Amino acid sequence: MLIKAVETQNEQEDAFKVRHRVFVHEQKVPEDLEIDQHEDEATHFVAYDQQKPIAAGRYRIVDGFAKLERICVLKDYRGTGIGKLLMNEIEKQAGKKGVSGLKLNSQVSAIDFYKSLGYEITSSEFMDAGIPHVTMIKKL
Repeated sequence: MLIKAVETQNEQEDAFKVRHRVFVHEQKVPEDLEIDQHEDEATHFVAYDQQKPIAAGRYRIVDGFAKLERICVLKDYRGTGIGKLLMNEIEKQAGKKGVSGLKLNSQVSAIDFYKSLGYEITSSEFMDAGIPHVTMIKKL
């Protein structure tokens, strides 16, 4: 498996395909919310199994933190460790930007996954795109 920062238009399209499949088709997030105004400022990542895109995510710098967003893994690849590998690569690259920590809004169903990576809950539960979330932070 290969995890890389997006460098080409094809890689960006691969990341968007994974996100669309997970968020729009599977989780029923409205399509107009999935792609947002932050796409151009974010650093995107895509994971491949051979040539097949299987996971994606992005980060952007917000208030001194690297804000990790749109982290997703295709259903058939969940539980294989690819999510952890993706997070490790995003964290490694984001950490080079001199940020004080990492921040993300986790779906409630993914809290245990992010806790296993060292993230701590810092907010009450809130709704985003009709899905319950909490904010989580990992200090560097």
